[in-house]
Amino acid sequence: MKILVVEDQALVRNAISALLSLEVGLEVVAQVEDGLQAIEFLASTSPDIVLTDIEMPNMTGLELAQEVQEKHPKVKVVIMTTFSRSGYIRRAMASDVKGFILKEAPSDYLVNALKKVSLGQKVIDPELAMNALDDNDPLSDKERKALRLAGEGLKTKQIAESLYLSEGTVRNYLSDAIAKLNATNRIDAARIARQKGWL
Repeated sequence: MKILVVEDQALVRNAISALLSLEVGLEVVAQVEDGLQAIEFLASTSPDIVLTDIEMPNMTGLELAQEVQEKHPKVKVVIMTTFSRSGYIRRAMASDVKGFILKEAPSDYLVNALKKVSLGQKVIDPELAMNALDDNDPLSDKERKALRLAGEGLKTKQIAESLYLSEGTVRNYLSDAIAKLNATNRIDAARIARQKGWL
């Protein structure tokens, strides 16, 4: 089983890769630090499983999962994260992620989860799955993207340029997001959405 490890923290990335390499039948074919590097790697090589963190610069693990589902449907994605936010789990499930594992899980749980996923099973902690089902994300994809950039401190004009939209459209997305989240402003809305795992 060939695995691509995607994790922005070098120590964690190296530790997970070393751990998996000790297992018979598992081979870490590469380790990269964000979703964009993973996409570059996938352009030339097809691992069986992409094991990815969620919160990374440039491209998150959830954005990577969507991209893999669209362009590399035979590659399975497993998310590992320290965050059990229900919004993350819902979005992971919507992107056909095959596994959702917390980083504090024991190493043999991770290994067994990867083996189960390779056999076509899904591995998501039942409690996490139940939490996800109880929580509805009101944001559209465009609102989410605009809100994430606003939360990073970008001005309306910069967000518009980044998303190839007009400033008026960006303002509409942000005001809709603020209203949906009962927030006081765009920064407050980004904070609420991030806490829920919707960004």
